[in-house]
Amino acid sequence: MSTLVSVAEAPFRLMRDVLAGAEDAALAVAGRERIRLAVTGLSRAGKTVFITSLVANLLAAGGKARTLPLLSEATAGRLVDVRLVPADVETTPRFDALGHLQSLAADPAEWPARTEDLATLSLQLTLRRRDLWGQVLPDRQVTLELLDYPGEWLLDLPMLGGDYAGWSAATLRRLRAIDAEPVAEFLRFAEALPPASPGDEALVRRGWTLYRDALRHCRDALGLRFLQPGRVLNPGPRGEMPLLWFFPTPPVAEGGALFVLMERRHDAYLADQRDTFFTPVFNRFDRQVVLVDVLGALHAGERAFDDTAEALGSIAASLRYGSSWLDRFTRRGVSRVAFAATKADHVPDASRPALRSLLEDLLGESRTRIMGGGAELSVHEIAAIRCTEDTVVQRDGRTVPAVRGVMLDSGRWARIDPGTVPATRPGPGYWRLPYFAMPVFQPPRLAAEGLSGVPHLGLDGLLNALIGDLL
Repeated sequence: MSTLVSVAEAPFRLMRDVLAGAEDAALAVAGRERIRLAVTGLSRAGKTVFITSLVANLLAAGGKARTLPLLSEATAGRLVDVRLVPADVETTPRFDALGHLQSLAADPAEWPARTEDLATLSLQLTLRRRDLWGQVLPDRQVTLELLDYPGEWLLDLPMLGGDYAGWSAATLRRLRAIDAEPVAEFLRFAEALPPASPGDEALVRRGWTLYRDALRHCRDALGLRFLQPGRVLNPGPRGEMPLLWFFPTPPVAEGGALFVLMERRHDAYLADQRDTFFTPVFNRFDRQVVLVDVLGALHAGERAFDDTAEALGSIAASLRYGSSWLDRFTRRGVSRVAFAATKADHVPDASRPALRSLLEDLLGESRTRIMGGGAELSVHEIAAIRCTEDTVVQRDGRTVPAVRGVMLDSGRWARIDPGTVPATRPGPGYWRLPYFAMPVFQPPRLAAEGLSGVPHLGLDGLLNALIGDLL
């Protein structure tokens, strides 16, 4: 059903893309370009903090503060002003960058709440033109549009175009490899379903509740990320509506009323996601950053690490890169994508190149697929807000690099030895060692208006790779 809907909508999508591409081209000729950057990533990778820091540092750079040195070099000092674009009549919620900065500047400081819904924000960058054109033409106005949304929703992207039976089989296969009681309880329920199970309301609600609780346990207790559908874990402002009440069923249930109902809801859910999110919002963006908590996956254990790799591969295969003649004609699709390992300040400087290398290893064949699709790809290690400083500690009688920061729970300074970060996927011996518990540091004290910028690691290099060519 979902595939048929996609085919039927193709002419309308083409018309929308042609009109949008023509509008962008006209704006570019007039010196009023528009860059759309989607900030994507797996859940709890720090998207909200990333956008807040990006906004604060760009505003500071527009005020001549040297907060983004690599981006300043790319623009050769031609960035003369950065302003927030005032809200107009948008129907998408506005990203509250200034509110998040105020939370970070509070005493005690508070990390922004995790993303629960779509949010957008735009910045207007004013740049002097290059060479002689700057003496005869007005300054360029470049609008940078930003999109933030719950990381759980990104895992719905690989579901588009698939069918319910295939999704059920793949999901049950992944669940059977997880040793956890909430997962086992759902599997016992699913495998006990009789042939041609009825679509009884009580049966459906019990199955969905067990499935939802199993997914929550996988995310919160086990650190897993490849969990579908995303709105079961983060339903957004519309809440847990009946559209979400479906779960995977084994082949024995095929043909019964339960299977038919689950299939209908699965297809309707994908159609709703396509119509309300992916087509009107997500597909408009032409630059993309994918944030990944590589350290969190590494320290959560082998299963979480492999799950992250599988999720990244599935997402990479589903993004629209703009390599076809149609995308080039309509100026649609992602032309540049950057993957970033977040929380790089949790390891010392000596370990950060290995963190980037580990993310490259996690991507595996996805890198080839993305670049083969026509997009430019870069890999980075970043800390959107740097909370630590480098130091040393004693380990087994040796002095080794470490980090030092203020712990969020105690308010006290502490030295943390995060151990060795492997440059590639660790061997079996690594996973037999005790897992390191990731600390939570207090953010540094910041100015609430953000005019002095935010301390970071690598944000300027990431921005330069994503949008430097257009500035």
